[in-house]
Amino acid sequence: MAAENHSTVTEFILGGLTNRPELQLPLFILFLGIYMVTMVGNLGMITLIRLNSQLHTPMYFFLSNLSLVDMCYSSVITPKMLVNFVSEKNIISYAGCMSQLYFFLFFVIAECYMLTVMAYDRYVAICNPLLYNIIMSHQVCSLLVTVVYIIALIGSTIETVLMLKLPYCEVLIRHYFCDILPLMKLSCISTYDVRMAVFFLAGFDIILTSLTVLVSYAFILSSIIHISTTEGRSKAFSTCSSHLAAVGIFYGSTAFMYLKPSTASSLAQENMASVFYTTVIPMLNPLIYSLRNKEVKGALQKTLRRKLFGFKCYSSSV
Repeated sequence: MAAENHSTVTEFILGGLTNRPELQLPLFILFLGIYMVTMVGNLGMITLIRLNSQLHTPMYFFLSNLSLVDMCYSSVITPKMLVNFVSEKNIISYAGCMSQLYFFLFFVIAECYMLTVMAYDRYVAICNPLLYNIIMSHQVCSLLVTVVYIIALIGSTIETVLMLKLPYCEVLIRHYFCDILPLMKLSCISTYDVRMAVFFLAGFDIILTSLTVLVSYAFILSSIIHISTTEGRSKAFSTCSSHLAAVGIFYGSTAFMYLKPSTASSLAQENMASVFYTTVIPMLNPLIYSLRNKEVKGALQKTLRRKLFGFKCYSSSV
């Protein structure tokens, strides 16, 4: 019976963020704006880092990869959500649902470990400045980023395979995208083993990476306290504050979603947490790193002046 039910499920219905018709258009406009800012901000950050040689450092190499991850995993969720706001039936095929789940997991796991790698980079820069160029060589940075994507590939594959093996008896997903926890509620059989496996994997990723970040910043804080000059301490704090803000926002929302008991929050609270880390955080990251970073602001001003000056010169010559 379970196999028969599973074979007949060819599509799911996404419950969406709200079932109130009067909110569909305002939410469509809101999330379209967020998505546009996300794409422009992250693509702009990647372009700015590539165009400015002064930003060709390990920290900005990792930041460009973080922007790429943010841009991709927002694109996995938001376009489909926007379509659902203006569609009568919010339908997604079985294959489309599992593909969305897979790529979402890949990019969200990559985000966890990319933030961890960035914390390690700041630890080396502040605690071992004389050895920084040796420890964080181009080869090491490339290797760290490759490892991040490999871990994301393994984790997303394992969790998606677990979901593919479940038979489904219901088709209404009470969520706005195909996520693990809402999908498990549609299964015909007990999902205790799968839930424990997902809890362990998510817990391992979140706890391991967050502890690594905390330990790194504990050493960083200790080193900053021992810096003799106020200017030196201020500069060290400024290079870390942006990353700490991004880390705090991301881990807070993901931990709330995946490391709590299933009955500890309402559907509205779960949707709010999901919206935060799937759409808002990818938009906030480039803003956090640009508005709180003098090097990025300086590089942006230099690029704009160069482009504007070049355009004026070209116009006058014509």
